[in-house]
Amino acid sequence: MKFAARIENLSPAIFAELDQVKTEVKKQGKKVYDLGIGSPDLTPAPHIRRAIQEALQEPGIFSYPSSRGAAELREAIAEWYRTRFGVELDPEKEVLVLMGSQDGLTHLAWAVIDPGDMALVPDPCYPIYRTGVTLAGGQVWPLPLKAENEFLPRLEDVPPEVLQQAKLMILNYPNNPVAAVASEEFFARVVEVASRYDILVVHDFAYSELVFDGYRPPSFLSLPGAKEVGVEIHSLSKTFNMAGCRVGFMVGRADVVEALTKLKTNIDYGVFLAIQKGAVAALRGPRTAVEENVRTYQRRRDLFLSVLKKYSWEIKPPRATMFIWAPLPVKARDSTRFALELLTETGVVVVPGVAFGQEGEGYVRIALVQEEKELEEAAELLGAFYRRWGDV
Repeated sequence: MKFAARIENLSPAIFAELDQVKTEVKKQGKKVYDLGIGSPDLTPAPHIRRAIQEALQEPGIFSYPSSRGAAELREAIAEWYRTRFGVELDPEKEVLVLMGSQDGLTHLAWAVIDPGDMALVPDPCYPIYRTGVTLAGGQVWPLPLKAENEFLPRLEDVPPEVLQQAKLMILNYPNNPVAAVASEEFFARVVEVASRYDILVVHDFAYSELVFDGYRPPSFLSLPGAKEVGVEIHSLSKTFNMAGCRVGFMVGRADVVEALTKLKTNIDYGVFLAIQKGAVAALRGPRTAVEENVRTYQRRRDLFLSVLKKYSWEIKPPRATMFIWAPLPVKARDSTRFALELLTETGVVVVPGVAFGQEGEGYVRIALVQEEKELEEAAELLGAFYRRWGDV
């Protein structure tokens, strides 16, 4: 059978290769330290789990939910945005519940992009940004994220004719995979460009709460004029450790929310109501669990980087996310080879930067998703391997 051409290059081959090598390493009886996929190893707070458990006993809880999301959850999202970011939202017109942020990022491209349309996408980036545009038949124009520019795209380097063609711009700060952050000044520039060229801005804000050292990131929607040109997509996966629950939301420009709602009413029935009850409890509940989450990841970050420093691998501590974006030695910048040989020799799994785009070559992404003892052991193995690799 001949399958659709659109699925041929959906997933970078390196992910499949890493999985295959990981299986072989386990068969050899070697311990594997999986710092690859950014899936939280922590659990939701007790009040969130309790809300889900209690909801399971409610009459009608197993009915089809609304594709738009329960009114109670949309109101909780609007309240949370007002409290956290000073952004006012209409729960009826400017809030949409999603089956996770990846669901929203993929399907929004279907609702916006026609075949041949241009989208401005960071390089490197979370792979679904490119995939969503490609599945919709669109063209991707890469926005290089480079260390010398603090991993912010230089919009002034995009040719005017490309900006005139572009229909969509995807951004993500705090960023996965590079763990960079953006300022209000940068976002103000984005609003200016998007307004001038009629480009829809989609800001993935999934890591807004995983921030360290007192840093507090701005919401894109808090900038004057931002709600007229864009939307923000959020997830409860990282903030509240609800990754498997598949619940997130999109907020902002009303006609974009309505367009995605229209699409979703044709392809899904929304998030299980018991999970939505848990999401309400998460957003309206105490922040103590979120603050402890942050302290945990900050301790992990500091521990991991302190071990790498012993091996002369000095990395500036990221101010946000659960990731470390680690540069490889100048003499040996092949990130795929580094990751595969590291896994084979030590059992430590990291993702080669090139898996996120060509500009990611020369880096690896490390996810801090193990307990501190495991991370310390992994960092020792990784640091020693890095030192030997740099001598190649």
